[in-house]
Amino acid sequence: MSDIIKLLPDSVANQIAAGEVVQRPASAVKELIENAIDAGAGKIQLIIKDAGKSLIQVIDDGCGMSITDARMCFERHATSKIRKAEDLFAIRTMGFRGEAMASIAAIAQVELKTRRHEDELGSSICIEGSEVVKQEPVSCTAGTSICIKNLFYNIPARRNFLKGNPVELRHIIDEFQRVAFSHPEIFFTFHHDGNEIFHLPQASLKQRIVHIFGGSYNQKLVPLEENTSIINLKGFIGKPEFAKKTRGEQYFFVNKRFIKDPYLNHAVLKAYEELLPDDSYPLYILFIDIDPSKIDINVHPTKTEIKYQDEKSIYAIIRSAVKRSLGQHNLTPSLDFNQETGFNNMITVKAHADIVPPAISFNPDFNPFHDKNPEREIPFLRSMGSGKTEVSKNWGSLYDIVKNPVSEQQQFDLESTSVEHQTHKPGDKQAFQVHNRFIISQIKSGFMLLDQQAAHERILYERFLEQLETHQGASQQSLFPQTVSLNTADFELVKELLPDIHALG
Repeated sequence: MSDIIKLLPDSVANQIAAGEVVQRPASAVKELIENAIDAGAGKIQLIIKDAGKSLIQVIDDGCGMSITDARMCFERHATSKIRKAEDLFAIRTMGFRGEAMASIAAIAQVELKTRRHEDELGSSICIEGSEVVKQEPVSCTAGTSICIKNLFYNIPARRNFLKGNPVELRHIIDEFQRVAFSHPEIFFTFHHDGNEIFHLPQASLKQRIVHIFGGSYNQKLVPLEENTSIINLKGFIGKPEFAKKTRGEQYFFVNKRFIKDPYLNHAVLKAYEELLPDDSYPLYILFIDIDPSKIDINVHPTKTEIKYQDEKSIYAIIRSAVKRSLGQHNLTPSLDFNQETGFNNMITVKAHADIVPPAISFNPDFNPFHDKNPEREIPFLRSMGSGKTEVSKNWGSLYDIVKNPVSEQQQFDLESTSVEHQTHKPGDKQAFQVHNRFIISQIKSGFMLLDQQAAHERILYERFLEQLETHQGASQQSLFPQTVSLNTADFELVKELLPDIHALG
């Protein structure tokens, strides 16, 4: 029997590796932006088309690469970040494995232009499916521009598994925001299909948060800072009154790298334990600075999981720091001298009027036991029909029932009530409303209890579904339109859904 184990070609091995490194367009965006940050860029431009399926381009003004480095960056396990195994525990850069560029080049059409600041000419390389199509010197600006076209063009199965453009765009925005939060000192721009989505100049961390989430977040943030021998913790947490029903706005960064850690997230939630209901989640953007030798980031291909040497101590520090910041916020209001001022923030202070003591008056003829309207309408009976209610003026006789034996109370005649009944034909149907929430309706086998809000939602759903199927949605211009404030990510999602919303009317 002949040998059956064979060494895979580099192109096949790169495609297999790409399955771990690049799951969707957002993964490629993350890798390219992190490479630009490691190159020392002060300005990074992100341009995408068709939610990254047709084009992903990242332009930076970093250090650039020589002709040899430009060719070597597409080889597997080729990197400038580490030289030996011990360097893994002193990592301060975003990338270090040397797999991203080789994996991307295996599943897309890539064009790279790069030039160092001291060189007169740069280098241009075109690669398709791990094969170099063209390499030549070119005149270009200092820095690097990498263009990825037709992602997964040679893996149709992977491309078919991609979600729709709104979903993929949302993933790209999420990755972009995470990098932008961790590097407020870098100028970022983001364009999608020719439209500018983000324009983020260099700013402080709080200003960067406000630029991304909106001006309303100026009043929602509480600063946090804690320096210990184990970690240095800083960032912002949200005020309890602004908590949301979703977990979206929760970010942890370790040495400026975004991570997902349920254990540390639990520490923050524990600090809010007595301030929030169970179904509410606070905002937090926290940065942990720790000695790289005390963590291991080479755990997951996406580098979003980290192992710590002293995890319990980090948990306790985060919990106590969040609690103390919340306590300081509740005791003393904070003054923010970095807040961006504008006309909306200006307050006109009016002169105080003379203080006049309140005048107290009373009616000496008031009798609390005298009812001016004895025939008061009972709301529940009013909803049952048009029957009239008569209230006996001899109300003292109501207490006579206490003198009767229990047996007589059990034989109480319902027909002796003072409610005037109406007779309806068998074909008539009656419906009663209870507490403005439920509807009681008579049916053949008895009665039916309806939740009127759920019934109304189902009626609207069926109506909208019919309008979508028949393309007959009607619309009416509001006299006073309502303004809805959205962050950038939600706004882009709504723009993609506008045709469907218009179809509903």
